[in-house]
Formats: sequence, structure tokens, C-alpha cells
Amino acid sequence: MVVAGSAARGPASRVAAFVAALTAEVQLRADALDARFGAPSSAGRPALASVYLGGGTPSLLAPDDVARILGVVAARFGIAGGAEVTLEANPGPDERGDPAALAHAGVNRLSLGAQAMDATLLHRLGRRHAPADVADAIAEARAGGITNVSVDLLYDVPGQSLEAWSATLDAVLALGIDHVSAYALTLDDPDAEGLTGPLGDHLPTKPGARRWRGAARREQDEDRAAGQYRLAADRLAAAGFRGYEISNWARPGRESHHNLAYWRRLPHEAAGPGAHAFDGAERRWNAARLDGYLGALAGPTPTLPPGGAETLDAAGAAAEAAILGLRLDLGLSLAEASAGDSPLGAQLSWALGAGLLEVFADEAGESRVRLTTDGRLLSNELFARLV
Repeated sequence: MVVAGSAARGPASRVAAFVAALTAEVQLRADALDARFGAPSSAGRPALASVYLGGGTPSLLAPDDVARILGVVAARFGIAGGAEVTLEANPGPDERGDPAALAHAGVNRLSLGAQAMDATLLHRLGRRHAPADVADAIAEARAGGITNVSVDLLYDVPGQSLEAWSATLDAVLALGIDHVSAYALTLDDPDAEGLTGPLGDHLPTKPGARRWRGAARREQDEDRAAGQYRLAADRLAAAGFRGYEISNWARPGRESHHNLAYWRRLPHEAAGPGAHAFDGAERRWNAARLDGYLGALAGPTPTLPPGGAETLDAAGAAAEAAILGLRLDLGLSLAEASAGDSPLGAQLSWALGAGLLEVFADEAGESRVRLTTDGRLLSNELFARLV
């Protein structure tokens, strides 16, 4: 969830109220886990291997607030030694925060929303930073002690030529970054999908944004997007990056531990408006609206915020596991994928014959199946057959 304008800055800022509510929710979530599994670091409840501060621009928080949040998380959940602690930031000078102070607070990985290294495209996307700000943000992060830096990029942006995309890739690689997340610009309609109601995990789309999305959607091109994806895969591989997930590439050892937990269906706790959690069986989310969130958690007797939950049946969980596993370059065990009760089993011959999947041997010699580059581009067609 993103909160901007007067709610984030100035005399009407709600940042202090948000931080108080967030720490109150962390306490409540920890109380529930204490009752279910025991204290942190016990046999049933290991300390956290990663912490991710994101979903907006948490770099707008003062470093003291970040330290306060991480302190409550450490006290109630435990943070393992060597854990990955990521903070999302915009690259602009008034939004990227103080990297040295953030490192002192416990942050050791920075995820920058660069999006493009083209001033015209950044303006079209409504971004306030310039390409030079990305370079400055990375330099400041490294000087401040944050040595693990990722950038988010967008392709299939209206007006973005293959040459412009190539120049963006060259520019970020020249900055010596450790990780790249490259996403096709998504222009879905969360209102039409029923995700923006009082318990929804998305905020309603503003009229201006709706008009922009409608115009931009008409200018997108699947063939251009496919060409841009292939270029990214080739260019990043040549630079020594491993495409460990459909949209993510990393230098060896710099894969995002936190996001890998999502794709491996590992349990994870979450707090904040619009946040999603998973306990291994049930998926839970908080409603995105800030007023409801603060209303529940403010005051002397905080209560859990509004939201929803769902539990997948066995078939749904198996399909989800197959889909998430195929997003990774390690794919799935061929034996498991071809089993009669596997959701992939009935589709395996078709997908192999269509060139969407390939069989390979991993380092231990086990036969596995994974998406080809064509398969990554057409993954939604395969995934739709698994559910």
C-alpha cells in the first residue's frame, strides 16, 4: 500500500500514527504465534531468516522509526544472525532516506524502484526521480554500508522502444548492482476484480490513474514485450546474473531470500495495510485502507485490523505449489511433476512438446523440469491449465 501527499509529509502527516499501529499489530501477531508455537527461537518457531520493509516507500520513515520497527520485530520474533533485511526506496534525493542511518538501524539490503533509466519514460510513469538519482542512490547506499542493492525495472511501457530498454539495462549494469527485478507494466483493474472494497487488499483507483491506465493499455504490445524480456534474459545472463525466477536475476549469492520464501510456499508473517501472510495452510491479508487499519490498532486496546483469509483445498494447494515451483529456474522434480496425482502430470507431454518445458539434471544428478524462455513468456497459458 502506498500513502502519499499530506498523509506522508507535513503537519497532517499520519506517519507517527502508522508506525504506532504497525508496531501494535506486530505485537498482536507475535502474541498469537507465542500461544501457538512458543517463544521465538524455540524448536517450533525459529527466528526470522528475512525481514522485508516494502509495499510503498518505507524510506520516507525516519531511521529511528525503522530502528523502532525492527527492534519490536527482533524482540517478538527474533531475527537470525545473517538474516536479509530489505528496505524498499525510491531513488529521488528526498525519498531514498539516509543509507548510513538505515544500515545502523539494521537494514542490509536496498531495493530501489528505478523503473527506467530514461527521463522521458520516467516522466510518463509519473516518477519524480531522474536517471542520475539512481546512480547517486546506489553510491550512497554502498558508502553507507549497504552492500546488497537491487533495482526494479519496468518493460512494455508505452513509448519504450527496444533500444530504450537496452539502454536501461546497460545503464543499471554499469552501476554494479547485485539484483534486478524486471516486470512487464501491469495495468489490471483492481476495482473490476473486486479487490478494492472495505476488506480488499488494494486501494480504489483514482479517476486520473484510471484514464492513464486505459490509454496506456492500448499502447502496449505483446510482441514488443516478448522481445524486451528476451533481451533482458540474454543481457543479464551475459553479465553473470542468474535468472532464478521468471522476473528476477541475481549475481551468485544475491538471490532474494525473502521472495524465495514466497515462491517456495514457506510460512511468513506480515503486518501493515494490504499485507499478506501465510502459515502453510491459510493465506491471510489485511485490508488496504489506512483509516480502517488505524482505527483498529489505535488507542489503549488495539485489535487486529480488518481483512480476510482463505484456505486452499488439497487440489488448490497442489496447483499453487506447481505454479510457484515452475516460476523458479530449479523447477520441479520430474518424478513429482509426472506423478499421476500431480496437477502438471496431465499437461507434461503437451508442455514439453510445445517447448514450454524442458528436462534437465541438477547438480545432484536429479532429473527436473523447468520453464524454457518461451515457457516463461507463455507461462500463464500453462498455469491456467493447472488450476
